Amino acid sequence: MSPNGQNTIAERSVPQLERLPRPLYARNESLRRQTGTPRHSHAWVQLTYAIQGVLHVRTAVGSFVAPPQRAIWIPAGLEHEVLSSPNTEMRSLYVDDGHVDPLPGSCRVLGVDALTRELIRSFCELPVEYDEAGPDGRLAQVLLDRLRMAPEVHLSLPLPSDPRLRTLCSRLQKKPDDDRALAAWGESLGVSEKTLSRLFLRDTGLTFRAWRQRLRLLGALTPLEQGQRVTDVALLCGYDSTSAFIAAFRQQFGATPGEFFRP
Repeated sequence: MSPNGQNTIAERSVPQLERLPRPLYARNESLRRQTGTPRHSHAWVQLTYAIQGVLHVRTAVGSFVAPPQRAIWIPAGLEHEVLSSPNTEMRSLYVDDGHVDPLPGSCRVLGVDALTRELIRSFCELPVEYDEAGPDGRLAQVLLDRLRMAPEVHLSLPLPSDPRLRTLCSRLQKKPDDDRALAAWGESLGVSEKTLSRLFLRDTGLTFRAWRQRLRLLGALTPLEQGQRVTDVALLCGYDSTSAFIAAFRQQFGATPGEFFRP
């Protein structure tokens, strides 16, 4: 399904590598259709980045979203699946786990500035077995140094561990414009509103209202990146007015929809 669980997607295969040919290895993909991988893990770190399009990485503890100018850092051994929007130009960097200390040890979204973006582009054009002792090897090292400096950006949505909340969240992911109050959800799940509220805060660090708003706004990134009108996206996400959507977007991401996607 799509990141919001609404459309079927084409399955994308995972490269079957026993070892990396170099400590830093690149893979380029042009994905015309909406695609997703099966859940998997690998023995190396992965940085997944889209020059164009929006990427979603799902793990057992949450989902992570990377529109252009952002990338998702996936630690070695972490089970995950990667979903892409239509017409995505994807660049994946696979990094030998022994060459990344002190890079992040947990899944997260990183900001990608103009220099790092161009380093990724240049590295992805190198031959697979580049000369580690020459200029190509130095390019790889500079790229790793830049990734060590990359700031974390908060484009993720934590998932609760409680099975009742999992059910609630799964339903909202399929229909993010569902406006039912927490009390109504409690009735359908046979749990009191007070208990649900306490569990939400315990499991996610967010209130139910804040979690649902973040779900909606993260879900808005794909249609906005694809050029859909802000008014249409606001309605799709369950907002009564464009101004309310823009205000919520600015509060969540620190920028308006137009500002957010500027290079």
